[in-house]
Amino acid sequence: MHRMLDGNQLQGTIPREIGLLKSLIVLDLSNNKFSGPIPREIGNLQDIEKINLRSNGLTGRLPPELSNLKNLKELRLDRNKLKGTVPGSNSPGFASSIHGMYTSRGKPSGFPRSSCFPKLKFADFSYNFFVGKIPNCLNYLPRSSFQGNCLQVQEISQRPAAQCGRASTPKIHPELNNRHHRPAEHVPKHKSAAKPAWLFALEVVTGVMVATLFVVALLTTIKKCKSKSSIIIPWKKSGSEKDHLAIYVDTEMLKDVMRYSREELEVACEDFSNIIGTSPDSVVYKGTMKGGPEIAVIALCIKEEHWTAYLELYYQKEVAELARINHEHTGKLLGYCRESSPFTRMLVFEYASNGTLYEHLHYGEACQLSWTRRMKIVIGIAKGLKYLHTELNPPFTISELNSNAVYLTEDFSPKLVDFESWKTILSRSEKNSGAISSEGAICILPNSLEGRYIDVQGNIYAFGVLLLEIISGRPPYCKDKGSLVDWAKEYLEVPEAMSNLVDPELKHFRYEDLKVVCGVINTCIHPDSNCRASMKDLCAVLESDIDTSISAELKASSLAWAELALSS
Repeated sequence: MHRMLDGNQLQGTIPREIGLLKSLIVLDLSNNKFSGPIPREIGNLQDIEKINLRSNGLTGRLPPELSNLKNLKELRLDRNKLKGTVPGSNSPGFASSIHGMYTSRGKPSGFPRSSCFPKLKFADFSYNFFVGKIPNCLNYLPRSSFQGNCLQVQEISQRPAAQCGRASTPKIHPELNNRHHRPAEHVPKHKSAAKPAWLFALEVVTGVMVATLFVVALLTTIKKCKSKSSIIIPWKKSGSEKDHLAIYVDTEMLKDVMRYSREELEVACEDFSNIIGTSPDSVVYKGTMKGGPEIAVIALCIKEEHWTAYLELYYQKEVAELARINHEHTGKLLGYCRESSPFTRMLVFEYASNGTLYEHLHYGEACQLSWTRRMKIVIGIAKGLKYLHTELNPPFTISELNSNAVYLTEDFSPKLVDFESWKTILSRSEKNSGAISSEGAICILPNSLEGRYIDVQGNIYAFGVLLLEIISGRPPYCKDKGSLVDWAKEYLEVPEAMSNLVDPELKHFRYEDLKVVCGVINTCIHPDSNCRASMKDLCAVLESDIDTSISAELKASSLAWAELALSS
């Protein structure tokens, strides 16, 4: 029995009665608005093989009854607010910190140390508030399954310490030990010698003076910050305090772009706790505007003292560049946030609820991507790139085109999003930072700045690699198998061997479509960029020669009837 209720607007807590569905095989409640803890009764689902609770607002610690699920093969708990330690942790705090861990007889009922699910093939605990270490028995999982938490792991990105302060590993309650140990006998405390009265008075006076000086300094700093002009950005050369340059920002550049306050984005993103992605340059949050759409908020990771006038200019120009993009297969920029206290630079996009294409291809959900669905995604990406390259003037290119830059909507329609645009801002600013003179104030117009790097040929090559990734289900590079392009070359030009490129997860595919896609891939990855076709031509080939109709799907396999019923 399956319960697929993903992608709805279901709210409230997961009912305890879920434990009565003893024959349940798949439970999918992902992409809803459930809150509260995971019910203990979930441990009664002895036959369950897949649990997907990702992208909700679940809180609390994991119930120890999860260890009863011996047939569990897939567990997705990412993008919630769960805390405690990861199941199977060797930390003694995991079992002891869970409410109700001990039965009335004082026997432990939590996860045994180093316990794991014997049949578990995939799990994702990312973007919660888990603490401690990754259990040894789960080391076979990809590191990304644990990112965005409060774990003691250095090789993968975790939450800032400020967010993890309240998620520290809990300690065993002393009353639990009192059941097995007698209270310690009273030990008298050593009294320290009393201080002289004059010394005490001196300490008080000194403390008052220090506090007064601190308050005065704080008020002075606040006054200076408030006195800064909103359109004049001071820039000071490190060589001399006398060298000062004022750069005037064109306030008309963003007049048609929605500006959000940090406060309303903080409310929408639940105190910026709902992290759905991280990179060295930025953090991506998910949120819901009051009475409005779901949003993805990209926050720049940079300290205010490192923010220069050129960075501010390039940031605003990038916002203006992204705001002019409007296509069904590109992510829509809704607005931006620019504040000085606290220092904030953010971009606000519409949110695509089905996550990234990378997640579906490589994190255990490739089975949702049938051949026809993959072909629709391929054509959608091609249409988006065609729009960016040929229908915009000047053209626009994605900074890093890969499966992580493709977000999927509820109906699996692709959206191209340039979440790595911060890198282009930083690189352009670095090139111009040395060109500033100290001969007084000058006015720099946005048009005189270095333009956004347009790499059309790079996008076309990356599109070919992306097509390979979509049809094969393999990542562009892995340590064991090396480069995807190198592996695929021996099959791409041999019709009899092309089927070896197809993802083994696919039960059926159309050979005619495969030949078309392989032809496009060969054109895209040609070593001579002059031999690569434009996205306009490539899109025309894909649209005309690939059949994504329902009749083609049904003709390919009788199993498609079942897939069609599930998707409807």
